[in-house]
Amino acid sequence: MTAKIVISSPSKRYLNSLFTTISCLGISLLTACANVIPPCGAKTSPPSSELRNTKWELTRWHLPPNANGEVRARQIPQGENSNPIQIIFDAKGDRVSGSTGCNRFTASLDEDAKGFTFKQISSTKMSCSPARMELENDFLYELNDYRSIVRNGDQLLMIGADREVLSFTQRNNTATGK
Repeated sequence: MTAKIVISSPSKRYLNSLFTTISCLGISLLTACANVIPPCGAKTSPPSSELRNTKWELTRWHLPPNANGEVRARQIPQGENSNPIQIIFDAKGDRVSGSTGCNRFTASLDEDAKGFTFKQISSTKMSCSPARMELENDFLYELNDYRSIVRNGDQLLMIGADREVLSFTQRNNTATGK
């Protein structure tokens, strides 16, 4: 004997509406997970002690996805006089320095339970090409306002509040040979 379930028209609409709502929530959740960014107040990073005496070169710069969801890459010139964009963590773990490709910069590290942040960023003021100055200003902005730093071996990802992702590759630190 089989039972037959009859669903009235208002119940069908309710179930269809419920199904649509659950489907939309599922898609929203999957989309949100594909673009994981820590909450605005959060700054997570490996302990600065892991980065002591290391040197990192910017090798990729991904812009946020466009309206079609396509991730775009920003062109990274090697800098004026072949100086790449670099970040160098000092041996004590309390300062960083580096190159914007044209100018030099320095900053102090401020560390708490959430990770470290760059504070008191300052740079030299040499004149560069307009395109280089724009890249330099954008880089210093990202350095000042990132949300997360993730280290995976010789890769360091800096995820900005604006969903831009700067990818650095570890290089030999000529001062120490590391």
